Amino acid sequence: MSCVRFPHFIVIFTGLVIVSATSDLPAVEIIGHRGASYDAPENTLASVNLAWQLNADAVEIDIYLTKDGKIVAYHDKTTKRIGGRDQAVKEQTFAELQTLDVGAWKNSKYKHARIPTLTQILNTIPDNKRLFIEIKCGAEVLPQLKQDLDASGKAAAQTAIIGFDYETMQQAKQILPDLKVYWVFKVKQNKLTRKWAHNAEYYIQKATDAHLDGLDVGYNKFVTKEFIERANSAGLPVYVWTVNSVKDAKKLVNMGVEGITSDRPGLLNSAFKPEK
Repeated sequence: MSCVRFPHFIVIFTGLVIVSATSDLPAVEIIGHRGASYDAPENTLASVNLAWQLNADAVEIDIYLTKDGKIVAYHDKTTKRIGGRDQAVKEQTFAELQTLDVGAWKNSKYKHARIPTLTQILNTIPDNKRLFIEIKCGAEVLPQLKQDLDASGKAAAQTAIIGFDYETMQQAKQILPDLKVYWVFKVKQNKLTRKWAHNAEYYIQKATDAHLDGLDVGYNKFVTKEFIERANSAGLPVYVWTVNSVKDAKKLVNMGVEGITSDRPGLLNSAFKPEK
């Protein structure tokens, strides 16, 4: 850890996150959800670059493997909601996907935005920032993912793998052992009994068994200080998605979360990292 002194405050460099020592709150990694997706069309270069401009510590994107073996940034199984074509991403070639406008739905100024490749997005990562890559397909993407990451020249610390599918995360950790791999989940609560689908130990044990590096949890009342402390004691930092309220974000930071994924990284940065 290194420390740089400025006239009125101290900045401590801890890994990839810059922390103001004068802040009233602990450090937190602010992650742009699909880029800065509140303002720009999700998973596009415009959204990713806007998140960097807003000084996000990291950006999260979703990936699929196309019919012809290229990795693209896209969230849904089909291109209907954003691109207007009701067809699975995996059933289309990259050239076919490039005919879709994925920006106009958000704002006319983004008209003609195209679905980017993972490689294009990797090239945008600034020094001391990182990219969270959420695998939306399955383990079939991993060989090409390793190839794209190796070719990017980015340090292992600048990319992390996340995903809902536990078996895919297991395989990702085996194939990419130098990368951080986090298991994504959101715990459902029975509306009648108020019982959660699983308890904290279920997720902690499964992540530990797979040698994963942390937990990435959907924000609801399952996320408590006790849960975070138990995960941390097992060596599993906790990230939380998707949080767009400063009030909720501050609550989570005080609980001890490692990072917060938000559609509005600029808003959260204004609260946690105000300019001096």
